[in-house]
Amino acid sequence: MISKDHKKHSVISRPAYGNFGRNEWAILGTPCGAIKTLADAVIKALSVDYKCAYVDASHAHSDGNEALPGRMAAGAVAEYTDQISYHQLDLITELNPFRFRQFFSDMDVVLVNGNHQQAKAQVVVIDESKKASLQKRLEQLTNVQLILLADNANEVFDFVQEAVPEWQELPLYRLSEMDKIIAFFQKQLQRAKPVLNGLVLAGGKSVRMGQDKGAMQWHGKEQRYYVADLLKQFCPEVFISCRPEQQNEFDSNYKTVADTFTGLGPYGAILSAFREQPDAAWLVVACDLPLLDQQTLQRLKESRSVSSVATTFESPHDSFPEPLITIWEPKSYPLLLSFLAQGYSCPRKVLRNSDINLLKPINPDALLNVNTPEDSEKVKQMIQE
Repeated sequence: MISKDHKKHSVISRPAYGNFGRNEWAILGTPCGAIKTLADAVIKALSVDYKCAYVDASHAHSDGNEALPGRMAAGAVAEYTDQISYHQLDLITELNPFRFRQFFSDMDVVLVNGNHQQAKAQVVVIDESKKASLQKRLEQLTNVQLILLADNANEVFDFVQEAVPEWQELPLYRLSEMDKIIAFFQKQLQRAKPVLNGLVLAGGKSVRMGQDKGAMQWHGKEQRYYVADLLKQFCPEVFISCRPEQQNEFDSNYKTVADTFTGLGPYGAILSAFREQPDAAWLVVACDLPLLDQQTLQRLKESRSVSSVATTFESPHDSFPEPLITIWEPKSYPLLLSFLAQGYSCPRKVLRNSDINLLKPINPDALLNVNTPEDSEKVKQMIQE
């Protein structure tokens, strides 16, 4: 007999995705041509700062027997073509929200033709020519955020008022008021900017140093607490990453995140943090950076690009991205998992093969990490000087 309280699967935090991405709006209630025109204007304005995507369906009449393109006519189920200025991928496979979220995981905003597809938020156009069509789609009006009046309409349809009880509290513009419409989307995306948490990496075994690097004192307190206090100036919440058996060792005034992706070093620590809060961005800092300063962290936060996978510094030693003093955006979570699935657990490899915001360090010494007793003596001398 199975208890009613029994749960077959573990409960984990899920990212706030819709059918395609975190920020998605279906535009419905007007002809498809008008939807495309509106989407074009919004995307043109937003694409300066955000990665935009558009979802639609073919408007050609089809009986389902049309010839397949390219090699798919010969039996291939996928065909990729490098079109020089863009890339094209044709598929014969069943797609659903799980697959769509993988394809659109890097997008900041997804606009959807609501006459054909649904999204977790909606923009409703009041258009007399599509009144009957809109009335058939009332069940799609689950989270209306904007109402637009076409040229042929002067008031919101009664059935929309009934389906959206709070409609009077929503912004209401003319479809021609493009500046206001664009400002609406810009405001929504600003509100959706992921919160920035701090994460101090202190779960290493410090084999080369011969003692716990996080417990070493460079500035009058254990380094893991010193770095956490630095991060508190830039992040509303700061956590110390550690191995599960370490948690009882820490000062109770500091929050911890225990590794749940074990045996992967810093890579597992970052994934474990995202597992706890998948919609947050994480400012990740190793505990073995004794010369880290406020100015470096300030530059990192001020230069943060939420549209990129990560914002990080160029290493002064090899010019590669420095993964252990980096802001990892939520969109990096599925990316990190995909690299892991391919057998890679190097955060630097992820950064080198992704769209990142790479900065020149204003103080290269702030990126100096200490791994051995010899490094320790060198840094002690630098601090004294």
